[in-house]
Order: sequence, then C-alpha cells, then structure tokens
Amino acid sequence: MVKQAKFFRKQAETAERMARAYSDAELSQNFLNMAKAYRSQADVLKAKEKSKAKKKSDKK
Repeated sequence: MVKQAKFFRKQAETAERMARAYSDAELSQNFLNMAKAYRSQADVLKAKEKSKAKKKSDKK
C-alpha cells in the first residue's frame, strides 16, 4: 500500500508541474484539481495502512 501512496504523491507532483507549465487558466486549474485528487487518494491509502498496523498491534 505504501508504494501505491507514493505513486499517487508523485502523480500529484507531476500534475502540479503541468499546471505551472500551462498559461491557460482553466487547464491549469484542472491539473491542480487532479493533483488534489491524487493527494487525497494517497492520504486514504496511508490511513488504511495505519489502521491495519494499529489493528495488528492491538491483537498482540
């Protein structure tokens, strides 16, 4: 799962670079929205991973 979260964070960085590269405001905003969505997905995956780890430690 951590690798997936890392992947989404890298995708977010790429989308932000693309947003800065375009002068078209609408296109730039679309890339920023995409970056936000990627980060949200990474956060969800990381939270799930933490939850799994907590459950494992609680079982011990």
